[in-house]
Amino acid sequence: MDVQIYQYDAVIVGAGLAGLAAAEELTTAGKKVAVITKLHPLRSHSGAAQGGINAALGEGDTTELHEFDTIKGSDYLADQDCVEMMCTKAPETIRWIESLGALFSRNDKGDIAIRPFGGQSKPRACYAKDRTGLTLLQTIYEQAHRAGIEVFDEWYAADIIYKDGKVSGVAAFNIRNMQPAIFNAKAVMFATGGYGRAFKINSNAHANTGDALSIVARHGLPLEDMEFVQFHPSGLGGSGILISEAARGEGGRLFNSLGERFMEKYAPNALELASRDVVARAITKEVLEGRGIGPEKDAVWIDLTHLDPQIILTKLPELRELAITFLGQDMLKEPIMIAATAHYSMGGIPVDINCHVRKSPTKLVEGFYAAGECSCVSVHGANRLGANSVLEALLFGRHAGQNILEDLDWLELRKATAEDAQRMLDEINWIKTNNGTESVPAIRTELQQSMTDNAAVFRKEETLLLQREILNTLTERYKNIRISDKSNTFNTELQEAIELGHMIEFSKFIVEGAILRKESRGAHYREDYPQRDDENFMKHTYSKLNKDGTISTEYGEVVPGKFEPQARSY
Repeated sequence: MDVQIYQYDAVIVGAGLAGLAAAEELTTAGKKVAVITKLHPLRSHSGAAQGGINAALGEGDTTELHEFDTIKGSDYLADQDCVEMMCTKAPETIRWIESLGALFSRNDKGDIAIRPFGGQSKPRACYAKDRTGLTLLQTIYEQAHRAGIEVFDEWYAADIIYKDGKVSGVAAFNIRNMQPAIFNAKAVMFATGGYGRAFKINSNAHANTGDALSIVARHGLPLEDMEFVQFHPSGLGGSGILISEAARGEGGRLFNSLGERFMEKYAPNALELASRDVVARAITKEVLEGRGIGPEKDAVWIDLTHLDPQIILTKLPELRELAITFLGQDMLKEPIMIAATAHYSMGGIPVDINCHVRKSPTKLVEGFYAAGECSCVSVHGANRLGANSVLEALLFGRHAGQNILEDLDWLELRKATAEDAQRMLDEINWIKTNNGTESVPAIRTELQQSMTDNAAVFRKEETLLLQREILNTLTERYKNIRISDKSNTFNTELQEAIELGHMIEFSKFIVEGAILRKESRGAHYREDYPQRDDENFMKHTYSKLNKDGTISTEYGEVVPGKFEPQARSY
């Protein structure tokens, strides 16, 4: 097949809130922009965000309080300059997206309604019922579409063109017919979301396979803080489908099999509204110690039956429908089953405050940007507060677009050739022709189960070292895969094989970072090192993939600020 070469000012991979916000900024300014996405923009995972988007708009709230809560929530690993920018610009971001047409829920005074979320000293999650992400995604997509963005949906971005410290495009193929193409550009931005599919029970869409992380790592570029994976306290029992923190924000209470409101033991002041890592560990501990409920005794109850039914019907309608559909449990009449679910990645592609990708803690890659969950600007540190992710995606996506716009004045276009697609074509050809004995679904199932067993909410040296060996074994077995579909038309079996390769690779970063971080901080909890160790580990992990498949690690400084580290309690 001939490789088509397209030329643009900027190419954005991913069409969720971050990608579309950047595309809207650039296109409105008259730049030629291509958006490449595995699935239609309105199917992006940003649309799954339910509970809200943070901004200090409420009575008695301040941006400084928002900063403090975020930094405390991060277990003091967040970079305080980035947090300050995010929290300061949050109210303006809400006004901006509202001016584009976003319809938020309102209170009795007609102001944007806000609800309390975990780990926050004031209610500040602005919401649209329990469909906040979808409301914002539809709004930004409509406006980006109106501005004239070009969307290549159902295209798979398989590689970046990276030479001499500069990124100058993306190699991709059309999922419909396997047509390869190069999208040549002065600037490339990744906004591809998270990687929760590495775990068996997760809240992520099937598309969230973390491809961008592995693509970056294969070029010798680092990934940052990958050991910090957030487990959301409330996934539906058995499936992990998300029940938003809004359920606890509106007054939901957690109970174990003995009828105990167990959060009184773990967070006596904040109770169910402690930060996510605290609540997720509490739920998991209750289950592990035999106080779980349900057929497998692997869940706890969340009870909302004491609330006015109108609160559920007007503020949480989608959550009620999800529990009825997947569990047959109606939260108006009975408690529903929940358990911790892999949800969010605090780590990712390292970027500076202006979304430029780093090639080391102190050096940048020319023409390469990232924003949203795939990136690590480190506003979340070791643990993210609920409703800060939607804010980060929208705010830093827009900020990335503005910075790309400025940089386009001096960035030069390095002309691409068909040879720049060779790595992608070789990978496709290898998967199609490889005649091994291993199946992709079988390896993927073992990956997800073993990551859940050995590198999830509770970790220790023994299980992490075991998981390192399992990943090495799965890497060898992956070399022996075989797919039965050799066609060029919607070959999802081929796509899943490529995605599995990425999942195995970035899982190595999670495990290696967790082995080396001999402390407990935020979402990373080591049973053998239960205390936070600021002296040795108040630092960011930067890890690189070596040619032999091993991981090498160095550390970078955390940006300090006005908030000194202190013990965390809720």
